Amino acid sequence: MIISNEEVKGLTIEIPDGHRHLRTTIELHDGRTFTFQEATIANLVRAYVSVKTHPERTSLRLSGRKIEGAKDGYAAWQLLEE
Repeated sequence: MIISNEEVKGLTIEIPDGHRHLRTTIELHDGRTFTFQEATIANLVRAYVSVKTHPERTSLRLSGRKIEGAKDGYAAWQLLEE
């Protein structure tokens, strides 16, 4: 799926009541909405900046992995560079 800028009706970033982390919701003109947790957007931004600012890198793939013994405050499931 490719979502063009013209398909986006709106984008909301907020910390929902009772939560500590951001949620990002993208609403399309056709009524579909996609809500992402903060960690997902943070990983997307990290990968985007890494490719956009690197003088030679043209791609980057992150893959999901469960980390055994994750540090306190960190989720066991992480998106890591391959």
